[in-house]
Amino acid sequence: MSAERLARMRATLDRRQPDLQVLLDQVHKPHNLSAILRTCDAVGVAEAHAVTAAGKGFDLHRHSSAGIGQWVDVHTHEAVDEAVSALQARDLKVYAAHLSERAVDFRSVDYTRPCAVLLGAELHGVSAQGAELADEHVVIPMAGLGASLNVSVAGAVLLFEAQRQRAAAGAYDRPRLDAATYRRKLFEWMQPRIARYCRERGLAYPQLDEEGHVSGGLPQ
Repeated sequence: MSAERLARMRATLDRRQPDLQVLLDQVHKPHNLSAILRTCDAVGVAEAHAVTAAGKGFDLHRHSSAGIGQWVDVHTHEAVDEAVSALQARDLKVYAAHLSERAVDFRSVDYTRPCAVLLGAELHGVSAQGAELADEHVVIPMAGLGASLNVSVAGAVLLFEAQRQRAAAGAYDRPRLDAATYRRKLFEWMQPRIARYCRERGLAYPQLDEEGHVSGGLPQ
């Protein structure tokens, strides 16, 4: 633990984009999930959502993700309509990576507005219901013989375009998380074991000192 680590965590949180999110529609392969979360972290996505089969959890290869799952909050949903509705209720436009008659080039949509990128399963893509509920469909132009990209690669292409647009608009120039979320995430990142101890006992997180250590002792 050090002042340098605390500064790095603060710098990362300063660039988090609460209104840029990702929704995974039945994406199952752990290596794809890990790769997508790594991209989320890289471009400042704070929250990802995953539609999973009923009764199944979110299967992530911790080794291949190098613990990235701890930096991006993942919320699971049992149905895509529930997930899309939850995002749209927060005024996020849902852009589905989906080839259709109404699909547009992925670079032509505005990622600086509150939005979520919807990515589909490895073999079948976005579900019919997910595509119907999405606000817009986007496609990545292909010049080769392949019909599509791997879902994690497609996700990276879309999210880095979102990062490019947002960087040009100055979205990374100031902290955008609300103060309570910022403090909570900073404590959980710096002191994960103590954070878990507090959550299990319903205790408020204590303050951190200038080096990221708990100030004033552990809560009782």
